[in-house]
Amino acid sequence: MKREPVKYALLVAVALLAPLYFSGGYLMNVLVFVGINTLLVVALNLLLGFAGQISLGHAGFFGLGAYISAILTATHQVNPWLVMLIAALAVSALAFLIGFPVLKLKGHYLAMATLGLGIIIYIFFNEAVDITGGPSGFSGVPNLSIGALVFDDDVKNYYLVWSFTLVVILLAVNLSRSRIGRALRAIHDSEVAARVMGVNVRLLKVQIFALSAFISALAGSLYAHVMTFVAPASFGFHFSVELVTMVIIGGLGSVYGSLLGAALLTLLPEMLRAFQDYDIIIYGLILILATMFMPGGLVRGIPAVLAAILPKKQERG
Repeated sequence: MKREPVKYALLVAVALLAPLYFSGGYLMNVLVFVGINTLLVVALNLLLGFAGQISLGHAGFFGLGAYISAILTATHQVNPWLVMLIAALAVSALAFLIGFPVLKLKGHYLAMATLGLGIIIYIFFNEAVDITGGPSGFSGVPNLSIGALVFDDDVKNYYLVWSFTLVVILLAVNLSRSRIGRALRAIHDSEVAARVMGVNVRLLKVQIFALSAFISALAGSLYAHVMTFVAPASFGFHFSVELVTMVIIGGLGSVYGSLLGAALLTLLPEMLRAFQDYDIIIYGLILILATMFMPGGLVRGIPAVLAAILPKKQERG
């Protein structure tokens, strides 16, 4: 418990100082996407890692947030900050309503139901050409601004996105250590035992599903205003699977693990581009090795590896 403020302060310091070392350039843009992906992975980890409820449709919530922000700001000139709140609340309300019937399911049935939801949303993005622009996408989304400050370059967008990311991480850490967090872990371990202990399992699962959708939609809105363009290809089934992979690689039930998983799987493809045709093979091998030798994820595997290596070095010395 005492280490949490130190870890969070260190994270804030690293996030604030990063642009001093990577100012401008392509890598700065990649770090913006690390922040957006971290938001999404934290959101999914609250549902999957803490409550034990799998979702293969979170890319759909991400896309709904992006499209609502894009359409209302570009077509109807609504204030972007207000639209971000509207989008997050609307998507959260949708998830809350859908959650009651969907979260009655368990295991692969729940996975299939959420997969179907994500596919329906993806098809809507493609087919509703008059509203979404169809496969060609939707352009003309304005940058966010505060007075005269316009977030129109990579460094400004970095600080914008990471401001939201750091706040969400702080809220998620506090939530995980609260009474609600303990109740979610109880549901993850045994829904029957959680009910016996007085937890309203059905309502809490729906509430965490809605909260997860809220954060995902917020990330979608940020994505739309950073890119100033949205297209269905960014919100398909493959991205939902990638988010689940980030959660597992980072560490189920760990907020900081979500950051590690998002950072690794966002940066790794960029680092492997130099290998050209072999990058996908190397990427797959790294994921397999990480899963085999770090089954608890990076957040637990890295300290274990360091603990195994450091004593050996001291003995040799």
